Amino acid sequence: MRIVVLGSTGSIGTQTLDVARWRGFRVVGLAAGKNAERLAEQIRAFEPEIVYAHPEARAQLEDAFPGVRWVETPEEIAAYPAEAAVAAIPGLAGLGPTREAVRSGKRVALANKEAMVAAGPLIWALAEESGAELLPVDSEHSALFQAMREEPREAIAELILTASGGPFLKAPEDLSEVTPEMALCHPRWQMGKKVTVDSATLFNKGLEVLEAKEFFRLPLEKIRVLVHPEAYIHGLVRFNDGNLKAQLGPTDMRLFIQYALTYPERPETPLLGAPIPEALHLFPPDTERFPALLVAYEAGRKGPLAQVAVNAADEVAVEAFLSGKIPFTKIPELLARVVAEAPSGPLDWERLFEVDAWARARARELL
Repeated sequence: MRIVVLGSTGSIGTQTLDVARWRGFRVVGLAAGKNAERLAEQIRAFEPEIVYAHPEARAQLEDAFPGVRWVETPEEIAAYPAEAAVAAIPGLAGLGPTREAVRSGKRVALANKEAMVAAGPLIWALAEESGAELLPVDSEHSALFQAMREEPREAIAELILTASGGPFLKAPEDLSEVTPEMALCHPRWQMGKKVTVDSATLFNKGLEVLEAKEFFRLPLEKIRVLVHPEAYIHGLVRFNDGNLKAQLGPTDMRLFIQYALTYPERPETPLLGAPIPEALHLFPPDTERFPALLVAYEAGRKGPLAQVAVNAADEVAVEAFLSGKIPFTKIPELLARVVAEAPSGPLDWERLFEVDAWARARARELL
């Protein structure tokens, strides 16, 4: 299989390349950011035909790899001839490349949740036109996809996403004391800074709720969250007859990446035989402590433009928190203000980018 990796030097991108080694996939295209050292290692290991990198990284590497075709945008990588693309550029920056991968008719292993949160109906319309396949990479959405396989959609009563609870599940009592360094110490996952802070506020789970709403095209009221500190149960589906189906497994994203790329097959991996936790716990989230989760639900109820707005505002709020401009507890307050002021109406590509720009500007005013 020929694949392109959008966001190759990030956490999902590097794990995708592990899967490519396991399966012997031909990695023909890489789109990367500023990490020149890691990108150089990837070029040497996989000898891609085409590469995009942030101008700072490209300036360091272009002369060292004269056989590589360097391009100006990640969208060119997304559209390059291949059977599959892994869409792992975080934030709304990943929307354009994801859009091009879908437009080109590939199988798209979707790790960029913001594309579905902000543009789900538009992405699905493109997929229906091009014949592209969309398969989820987020562990929770992959779990739900697997549990729903071969089940009638009309029999689904609810989808349950699990959340590890992040670093502040129990302490400190006063979250206004949280520093960026504390928020970036996730007890279970190694992720980029934005996703790690979102996990600490539980807003990442809110984004995943909205992603599930759009990806599975089910009503928001059929999607809920339970905290599961062991992070071994990734998702549950409850059916109208009361039966539950759950997907369980080790917390290794390579399992979900491989499933998206090899579906419907399940080839063996080096992770076979991973230990099973002795105890598993599930309980409701504390939304008084983590109100950002409720803000995401409110955006989902208000409509697609509010989802665009809250996604954009969160990028501004997290950046401000990391730079010391606002306290940790200001993040959900800012998101709630933007959602309350967000416009309503139909979603199209032009309106999406207008609302995104408005929400970023409004969030900066509210800092």
